[in-house]
Amino acid sequence: MTLATIELCPAGPAQATLIVLHGLGADGTDFIPMCDAMDLAAVGPVRCVMPRAPERPVTLNNGMVMRAWYDILGSDLQRREDEAGLRDAVRRVHALLDREIARGVPAQRIVLAGFSQGCAIALLAGLRYPQRLAGLAGLSGYLPLAASTAAERHPANQATPIFLAHGRNDGMVPMARGAAGRDALLALGYPVEWREYPMEHSVCMEEVQALNQWLLRVLAPSQP
Repeated sequence: MTLATIELCPAGPAQATLIVLHGLGADGTDFIPMCDAMDLAAVGPVRCVMPRAPERPVTLNNGMVMRAWYDILGSDLQRREDEAGLRDAVRRVHALLDREIARGVPAQRIVLAGFSQGCAIALLAGLRYPQRLAGLAGLSGYLPLAASTAAERHPANQATPIFLAHGRNDGMVPMARGAAGRDALLALGYPVEWREYPMEHSVCMEEVQALNQWLLRVLAPSQP
């Protein structure tokens, strides 16, 4: 269940952690430039952890083996979900969160983020984690197993800030799908910040800058 990780570590002991989950067929290295572009000095030493999803055949891609957090059974992401794969990914990410806590970073100083498939797992795992996290961030993704969220969410993260961003021209995960997840979370009382950009299934600099500012807020050191 242990995930291999790529990490950017501060010179001294980390006081906060940003975990970024990559998308389908990608790799943790994809988000090194994004982490490098952010300025989080104001919150203290931050460790950036970029895990690598297991390799598996992906049905939508004709069974091609690639890094994937779960199988994509078809283009309808809501009606045909790989529930077993999704729940396995949650267990793996929860173990990763537990490891960060064991390394000395409290849960409330950890942000769990992800892009596309990684966004789906960040939301799925974060809402069910039994300790309060600093925040959840999802880029160009959606809320999986949406019908079970109300029953399975953990009260520890009911007030955890959520940052969601999407491209208006996204042909892989249509923005309407991301917005449906936003609306479902808002209906359950979660504090969601929503951003949209004139881009396709990608990340833009304006989005990274907005995420940077949000991270500075949710990771701001508590006042004595």
